[in-house]
Amino acid sequence: MRQALEKNRLRIVYDRVARRYDFQHAFLTARSDQRGRKLLVAEAVGSGDLVLDCGAGTGSTGLLAADKVGPEGQVVLFDMNEKMLAVARAKAVRLGLQKRVETRVGDLLHLPFDDNSFDVVLSTYSLCPVYDPVQGARELFRVTRPGGRIGVAHSTDPQRKWVKWLADRVENLAWHFPAISLGCRSVSVLPALESLGGKTLFRKQIGVPLWPFLVFVVEKPATW
Repeated sequence: MRQALEKNRLRIVYDRVARRYDFQHAFLTARSDQRGRKLLVAEAVGSGDLVLDCGAGTGSTGLLAADKVGPEGQVVLFDMNEKMLAVARAKAVRLGLQKRVETRVGDLLHLPFDDNSFDVVLSTYSLCPVYDPVQGARELFRVTRPGGRIGVAHSTDPQRKWVKWLADRVENLAWHFPAISLGCRSVSVLPALESLGGKTLFRKQIGVPLWPFLVFVVEKPATW
């Protein structure tokens, strides 16, 4: 796995791209990023749920969830970057969803929430840049209530060897420009969640051939 960008540098990168993040990420992924978000919300979120969107960024996933949970539900948008969350809050106001949403700033690898706090925990493209994505996934699992669902979308390797070979070389070039790469790299966290007892309810690979995404939903054991 490619070494992650240093945490403070990563924060600076996202400070600089906050206002253009939605356009840039959609453009570079041919809008498959939003497809992944919609899949996760459709498969994991229900009416009345208390949802944590971890690494929420500009709220593109969390606001979909806020719409689905309805007036009885609530969504916490959690991210390390205040400028990204400021964009999310402005979007929530435009959509009339501000009463269902709150924002918190912090570290995904050290979540400031009690065990078993949320019905649903989501992470879309937020485990890819962190230095320890497996620990991040364990934190998602920890704060999900027994019987709750963890929904994740992250970058993964292309399945065909020649496509992976080409993707690696393009990524080597992009990695020199953090404002383009956003520190994202292929990660693997589903085995860690399954080793904790999680049951995979949904799994699908989507996206452009060079940079596919793995989208999945895991259920935490009810007896945890």
